[in-house]
Amino acid sequence: MRVPRFYCACLVPATSPMLLPDEVFRHAVQVLRMKPGALLNLFDGQGLEYQAQLEQVDKRQATVILQQPITTDNESPLDILLMQGISRGERMDYAIQKAVELGVKRIMPVVTERCNVQLSGDRAEKRLNHWQGVIISACEQSGRSYLPELLPITSIDAALENVNDACKLVLDPEAIKSFSSVKKADQIALLIGPEGGLSETEVQRANDVGFTGITLGPRILRTETASAAALAMVQAGWGDIA
Repeated sequence: MRVPRFYCACLVPATSPMLLPDEVFRHAVQVLRMKPGALLNLFDGQGLEYQAQLEQVDKRQATVILQQPITTDNESPLDILLMQGISRGERMDYAIQKAVELGVKRIMPVVTERCNVQLSGDRAEKRLNHWQGVIISACEQSGRSYLPELLPITSIDAALENVNDACKLVLDPEAIKSFSSVKKADQIALLIGPEGGLSETEVQRANDVGFTGITLGPRILRTETASAAALAMVQAGWGDIA
C-alpha cells in the first residue's frame, strides 16, 4: 500500500512529537481518515523527507513522530524554466501540474498580448497562492522532494529581457525547426503562449533576443497540451524520461 506524502515546510528532525500543519491535518485525518499508528511521509520542499507515524489524533490537531529519513533521487538533470503564458482556470492549473510532474525547476507565469486573464494586486496574489498549491499537490503526487520555484507574474517584455538560459526555445506553429534539430543543453528556457498563442510580434521579439522557434508538428495544440508535450520531448531527448 502506498504511503501518503505531504508537504510540511517546517520539518525539523526531532525525537519529540511534532504537530502537523493544519492543511496536512485536514487532508490526512479529515479526508483520508488516517488513525494513530498510520504511516505517512513528510517533505519540506528543499530535499528533506522523513517517514512519520501518527501518534495522537484529536478533533482539531494531530501529532506525529518522525522516523527514518528518506533519500529521494528523482530530480531531473535538466534545469528547465517554463515561461507559461497565463490562461484561464483549469488550463493554467493543468499546465503547471504537468510541468511539475515532468521535472521543471522554475515556472514563470507570463502576461502576453492574448492573455484573457487580468491579474493585478490582490487578485494576482491569490492566483500565485493558488498556483503554489497546485505545485505542492503535484510534488506530493509525483514523489518530488524539491518544490519548483514559482516566479512572479511577469510581462513578456520583462521576461524576454531577463532570461539568460543557455538554450531558449519558443513554441511557434509557423516554425520550420523541430526539437530534434536543436543542440542539446542542460539549461533550457521554454516559452509557450496562452490560449490563442503568441502574437507574431511576440514571437519575433523572442527570436530577436536569442529564442529559437520550434514546432511540435502539423496540429495546433491547446496551450496546456503544448507545454506538457514540449516538456516531455525535452526530457525524453535530453533528460531522464526513457
